[in-house]
Amino acid sequence: MTTLPLPLIHPVVLCGGNGTRLWPLSRKALPKQFAPLIGDKSLLQLTLERLSSLNREVTCIASEDHRFLVREAADKAGTTGRQILEPVARNTAAAIAAAALLAPGPEALLLFAPSDHHIPDTELFAETVRSGIDAALAGHIVTFGIAPSFASTAYGYIEAGPDLADGRSRAVTRFMEKPSAEVAEALILHGGYWWNAGIFLARASTLLAALRTHAPDILEACERAAAGVTVDGSFHRLDPEAFAACRSDSIDYAVMEKHAGVAVVKFNGNWSDVGSWNAVAKLHGADDTGNRLSGKARALGARDTFIHAPHRPVVALGTEHLIIVDTLDAVLVANADCAEQVGEVVKMLSREGHPEATEHRRVVRPWGDYDSLDTGERFQVKRITVKPGCKLSLQMHHHRSEHWIVVKGTAKATCDGQVSLVRENESIYLPLGAIHRLENPGKTILEVIEVQTGGYLGEDDIVRFDDTYGRCATAPAKEKGEAVVDPVLLQVATQQGAGERH
Repeated sequence: MTTLPLPLIHPVVLCGGNGTRLWPLSRKALPKQFAPLIGDKSLLQLTLERLSSLNREVTCIASEDHRFLVREAADKAGTTGRQILEPVARNTAAAIAAAALLAPGPEALLLFAPSDHHIPDTELFAETVRSGIDAALAGHIVTFGIAPSFASTAYGYIEAGPDLADGRSRAVTRFMEKPSAEVAEALILHGGYWWNAGIFLARASTLLAALRTHAPDILEACERAAAGVTVDGSFHRLDPEAFAACRSDSIDYAVMEKHAGVAVVKFNGNWSDVGSWNAVAKLHGADDTGNRLSGKARALGARDTFIHAPHRPVVALGTEHLIIVDTLDAVLVANADCAEQVGEVVKMLSREGHPEATEHRRVVRPWGDYDSLDTGERFQVKRITVKPGCKLSLQMHHHRSEHWIVVKGTAKATCDGQVSLVRENESIYLPLGAIHRLENPGKTILEVIEVQTGGYLGEDDIVRFDDTYGRCATAPAKEKGEAVVDPVLLQVATQQGAGERH
């Protein structure tokens, strides 16, 4: 048995996935793990808070496009650690290989957890994870099985075999794919079959040895990608060319289903992978008629209806067995039996060219966010929110002018070298071509109404000269569609912004 002190566990959160089955809340630009789904917290923030009971230093593996969302969630959760950035998505086998290669050492004990699961009992979760330490130190890859509460056809299953020497874990006899309803019922009646939660605990060396045996091509590609990693603060970028050459496969197919040394520890607490709106509904208490209401939702004469309404009153009148999800720019109304088909809606809207299929009206940025309030021919209105102490890039636009009206807080505005403070109910005009910057020098949130006018109002009409977040056109993290900086303008802008950099 393990004696105190216990080995340090290094949590690693897998932040990939788009979660299209939770549209319109979850979209490609803001997948479900980043959206405020439970209260005002995202699933990622809740995951980080849960893992912080094991170690406050948590590594996250995420897409380059979501790097600031991950760091913001970590800040809110109070965790530290790095973000390993994938240039392209290559599924969980490559992500786990990269994390194992970049671990603190070959004997580091790594705990891999998805970012989009809901496990309310943090203490029981930590206790269960620690129960797997002995098996992991003995050279097993330890997975965690969920005691099934019903015959689910949406989850894979683990068949638990005989007890192992540590007395806390059991050998895994086999993994099963998502079964039919009939098979799922038989598994529940048989016993000894647990849901596969996709959570793993193992030494880095154990994982790397298993990958070398069962998926050597994935490991070799990830070795090249890890060898070429570049560091930018907490961001660790894998070599793009090497990682893109890796094939895409899940850790289940690539390793777990083939590996002999897999153990399982049973978790007896509540767990949900929040994979559909029906799963989200079950996270909310039901009233006497089966309605589950969130936010400003109301029901009258309705039964078994779930309503997600965080922004405005949404009323269900005389409905039955419905899912209603309201967002700022799209609404979903579905029969609860069709919850698993929401992904088809996203495909349809994408084919028809609707930006709402993948993008939200509110866009998160590292300094805050902006919400597109209105748009028309040659104008656009946005509400910009800037966090205390943060600032936008020093930039210019070729095709639009802007007018900033401060409605909350005090703004520090730079326009062609002139710096001024703009207070509530005051405004400043930024002519077309002006080199400008917006900054919040205060300790409270800054809110600005921005009115854009011009012949082209796209987000790619931007030339950055100086940026706290490494997004200048001359930096490695150049964003898609960003213009190339003119050398003369760069020299002028650098002189203007020299006294303002952090």
